[in-house]
Amino acid sequence: MQKSLTSILFLSLFMNSGQLIFDFSRDTDVSVWKVVNDVVMGGKSSGKFSINNEGNAVFYGNVSLENNGGFSSVRHQFLKKKINSSTKIKIRLKGDGNAYQLRIKKNQSDYYSYVATFQTNNNWEIIEVNLSEMQPKFRGKSLSLPNFSENSFEEIAFLIGNKKAQDFCLEIDKIYLE
Repeated sequence: MQKSLTSILFLSLFMNSGQLIFDFSRDTDVSVWKVVNDVVMGGKSSGKFSINNEGNAVFYGNVSLENNGGFSSVRHQFLKKKINSSTKIKIRLKGDGNAYQLRIKKNQSDYYSYVATFQTNNNWEIIEVNLSEMQPKFRGKSLSLPNFSENSFEEIAFLIGNKKAQDFCLEIDKIYLE
């Protein structure tokens, strides 16, 4: 009940100016989100993605540096999401004090992502990322391309890869454009 009331109040505050990307609930089908760990490159990190009893998504696990590993990510691909006049992505989340990356792709088939790093603080908060400040990167390397300036995107992802072995837990309520 608390989540429902909070969600209704939160939705009413931003729906006049925001555009919903994803709103997690107990009924969310998490199979549309894919976890990709460094095992694709021989690493041993382990990430998982599920819905908790409160109806929030939880991205959690362990980052390992063994076998040149060091990251875990979760991503969602969708049909083009028009940005219209939006300038920011906002995420209501509760982190664990670790830094994470928000990543978007203009096209699902692009080899690179536009990336912004944010720090969490162990409390519920709204992270704001200016789309125009998201930098193109591939495997952690900056590319000689302009920052994000497109009118749509087809993938959103969260990644943890802080060059250290660590447990992680990121709880996500809503993702929207404003």
